[in-house]
Amino acid sequence: MKTLTLAGIPRPVSQLALGTSGLATWEQAAPILDAFHAAGGTLFDTAHHYGDGRADQLLGRWLSERGVTDAVTVIGKGCHTPHCAPSFVTPQLMESLEWLQRDCIDLYFLHRDDVSVPVGEWVDVLDGHVRAGRIRRYGGSNWTPARIDEANAYAAKHGKVGFTALSNQFSLAEMIEPPWPGCLAASDDASLAWLRRTGFPLVAWSSQARGFFTDRAVASGDGDPELVRCWYNVTNLARRTRAAEMAKARGASLAGLALAYNLAQDFALMPVIGPLAMDELRSSMDAVRLELSAADVRWLREG
Repeated sequence: MKTLTLAGIPRPVSQLALGTSGLATWEQAAPILDAFHAAGGTLFDTAHHYGDGRADQLLGRWLSERGVTDAVTVIGKGCHTPHCAPSFVTPQLMESLEWLQRDCIDLYFLHRDDVSVPVGEWVDVLDGHVRAGRIRRYGGSNWTPARIDEANAYAAKHGKVGFTALSNQFSLAEMIEPPWPGCLAASDDASLAWLRRTGFPLVAWSSQARGFFTDRAVASGDGDPELVRCWYNVTNLARRTRAAEMAKARGASLAGLALAYNLAQDFALMPVIGPLAMDELRSSMDAVRLELSAADVRWLREG
């Protein structure tokens, strides 16, 4: 598995991140976490909001029992709506640290943004936690590049640590409607240009479009209603058809091929996958062995 180097993080991270939002029990979680780590996965994504702390606790137990607390990189998140205010950062972070059985979260994302809050208030509290050693670096999930630029201008002016990463949605299928209110994608030309210009890493959630590249989605348009609402249009269905054709030719799963599209982008991108069972993990791991050229990426996107 390829690795990337992130500013302020003391070890290289696997390009793929394992998301924990759907993990419900230890019996479900442990084999998936074990298999991902055995395959070279060292980046794990969790959040205070997931299962009201359940994901943090499951990951924390796994880190402790496997003795890998200091050998892997953890992405944490806090301040999900309706608790999206600077006053919630500290109590939620402290709870997550306790649940994770860790002294520090490597990369901490604000799970949402409240644009009525001046950016300096976010920077002040997060910079304090960086300096206290509770987080190494921080970023914004479902933040606009413009707000991050504004926050980093404030941080530079006041000698503080600023944002270093973005976590918005990105996949071969472009998001038409957000699965949840307040969610943002990074598929538009302006966001992509910003990512390439700044070198900011993108931690991409719903990197396989929440099942659009599985049997749950069908070309006739009568699939899962939530998939239809968020992902079905002529462009995305055409991309799915091309991806299925390429996957068959290369002996890979459709979901794995769609994920390989993310891994082949020309900017720093770390897709988050959220397998709920071992067969879903195996399907996604097809992406690691697939090498897509720039021409392949262009064909999948444009035809």
